[in-house]
Amino acid sequence: MHSPHDPYVRVRGAREHNLRNVDVDIPRDVLAVFTGVSGSGKSSLAFGTVYAEAQRRYFESVAPYARRLIHQVGAPKVGEITGLPPAVSLQQRRAAPTSRSSVGTVTNLSNSLRMLFSRAGTYPPGAGRLDSDAFSPNTAAGACPACHGLGRVHETTEELLVPDPSLSVREGAVAAWPGAWQGKNLRDILDTLGYDVDRPWRELPAEQRAWILFTDEQPVVTVHPVRDADRIQRPYQGTYMSARRYVLKTFADTKSPTLRAKAERFLTSAPCPVCGGSRLRPEALAVTFGGRTIAELAALPLTDLAGLLDGDGETARVLTADLKSRIAPVVELGLGYLSLDRATPTLSAGELQRLRLATQLRSGLFGVVYVLDEPSAGLHPADTEALLTVLERLKAAGNSVFVVEHHLEVVRGADWLVDVGPGAGEHGGRVLYSGPPAELASVEESATAAFLFDESPGPAREVREPRGWLTVGPVTRHNLRAVTAAFPLGAFTAVTGVSGSGKSTLIGELTEDVAGVGRLVRVDQRPIGRTPRSNLATYTGLFDVVRKVFAGTEEARALGYGVGRFSFNVAGGRCETCQGEGFVSVELLFLPSTYTPCPDCGGARYNPETLRVTYRGRSIADVLDLTVEAAAEFFADTPGAARSLGTLLDVGLGYLRLGQPATELSGGEAQRIKLASELQRGRRGHTLYLLDEPTTGLHPADVEVLMERLHGLVDAGHTVVVVEHDMTVVAGADWVIDLGPGGGDRGGRIVAAGPPPRVARTRDSATAPYLARVMP
Repeated sequence: MHSPHDPYVRVRGAREHNLRNVDVDIPRDVLAVFTGVSGSGKSSLAFGTVYAEAQRRYFESVAPYARRLIHQVGAPKVGEITGLPPAVSLQQRRAAPTSRSSVGTVTNLSNSLRMLFSRAGTYPPGAGRLDSDAFSPNTAAGACPACHGLGRVHETTEELLVPDPSLSVREGAVAAWPGAWQGKNLRDILDTLGYDVDRPWRELPAEQRAWILFTDEQPVVTVHPVRDADRIQRPYQGTYMSARRYVLKTFADTKSPTLRAKAERFLTSAPCPVCGGSRLRPEALAVTFGGRTIAELAALPLTDLAGLLDGDGETARVLTADLKSRIAPVVELGLGYLSLDRATPTLSAGELQRLRLATQLRSGLFGVVYVLDEPSAGLHPADTEALLTVLERLKAAGNSVFVVEHHLEVVRGADWLVDVGPGAGEHGGRVLYSGPPAELASVEESATAAFLFDESPGPAREVREPRGWLTVGPVTRHNLRAVTAAFPLGAFTAVTGVSGSGKSTLIGELTEDVAGVGRLVRVDQRPIGRTPRSNLATYTGLFDVVRKVFAGTEEARALGYGVGRFSFNVAGGRCETCQGEGFVSVELLFLPSTYTPCPDCGGARYNPETLRVTYRGRSIADVLDLTVEAAAEFFADTPGAARSLGTLLDVGLGYLRLGQPATELSGGEAQRIKLASELQRGRRGHTLYLLDEPTTGLHPADVEVLMERLHGLVDAGHTVVVVEHDMTVVAGADWVIDLGPGGGDRGGRIVAAGPPPRVARTRDSATAPYLARVMP
């Protein structure tokens, strides 16, 4: 029995995911870093066990109703954990934030600024005091009625809607209209209304053209379709909708990204003429503080905003002091270049996580375990130093900081290391070492030790000669001001710079329209699916091959089961209780809904009849449960499957299960799955590969494997461009484009461009000193 003042969190018998009955003791009030190769089980220990248990205990204290549901969701598989304080998790959630979400809403700074304007703003003579809600573009009280608080209005023109005026309406002159039956329906209605649908568009009178495209009327008419000889078509009531109305309605309402993108092609976007893009009602914009409106202050970089906050009077002094103290940790984390109105979707995952971290710093909690998921992801080495300072401050405030991390500088800054491994998946799941960092050197099995204590630079690589150049620019977008950049063809280029310097904006300009690009493949970290229905096997196309193998067995043929029987996405072979998801969604009234294994199939996804069909002794559910590594052996003699599995092994994903739901994959894993599915397609002429921070979430050992594959693509004649903060990767590139020198307004220009040795010698580059350390 441990005393209540036991200074350790003691985990006994942890079996979550691939953990093998793990026992480990981690001291409290320290910065403890969990290391190990990707898939070794470190996240299962930090998040799946320690944090999940802390959360379960919290829920147990909430209410019996919540407790009943939480038990359904399942406690972590662990014998016991003692000495565990309450926990706060900061994960790299990659959910798609809406365009209404901003830096101000994520950090709650907008609330404080609105309160300042409401209580201490300068109102026009005779104006009544406004509630703080009236200063928010996201409320009915504050949103500009013309643009509904979005700041932009979408309009369209005849030129956009009818790109080819030589066509008639029947021939498809109105390009914005939908295809198939719906488009034919609109043409038939026009015909019924008496418009000439067979005359070239440009010959129609101007008022007819305007009515067809822009009318807000929606007349209902009886349409008598032209009869086909083989079909009887009855008359029906049709409602007319102008092209403009159809495009705006689709753009506003559709859930389909494809339809939305199509509608966007026919729209122009401009600042709202009523509010000038400020998103607010005139009453709110009439109130000022220090001579500026709330929209003007929200558009300033946070460092500038903090300098302008000085208030007269007690209320103003209290509110401005509060705002400044909230801004300080955001600036300290290197995000002073952001403005409050910057939309969240334009931020990187690293920036978003640091904003959440800044909010926690301000919360003043103590005695808490903070569990962080790779806080250094997306950080330039210069920013990582600021991050370590912040983690130290969280610890100094009386908290324990548990970090899952691969960045060696963060690992070196730890007080305590928990190294999990030695390999990934079935080859991992053991704690190889738990103790002070220096003593890890003696652990031979540790993949981390090999990199942590060997600081000698890698072997020098011969720089490839480019066989041409791709030029983009001049680019003026976000913080880039008339920047022109040249990328070598047939070479490996690394784009570097501090967070917010404009790297992603620059490579976003590399499109198929740029002269010399040809085929372009963008491999990003967006999820490969948003529900458990999407998984590794379905995304790579591997599952099609597996289903054919099962449908080809004697058993399946005798029962008349085709390929469709083995799909969990269609009725027939799947379990109907969960409709083939393997999970049912549990709605928690006051919490986000969560998934729990299906009570009928237990997560197998199929009905018992389908599961009776086996191939080499395994059912289709058993095969989905195999790791990539085990499946590669199992399907070694099935060419289609072997090729697909081979490329997944090549990018270091041998530890993932074939049926692993997309919702369980990290951004780095999703990116490597996309890369693998691209590699298995075989070579199709010259391709330009664009990767945004491909080493995120990768242990240095896995980075070596991935770089071999990417350099292999360049050796095969392709071009690779990566945005990267890992200096060992940058040192191995043929060409480096360094942006900066700072972030936001202090960045946005090319500081240096050339081979790595030349960039490492550049004076005002923030990257140069860190690159010089790893140069051969």
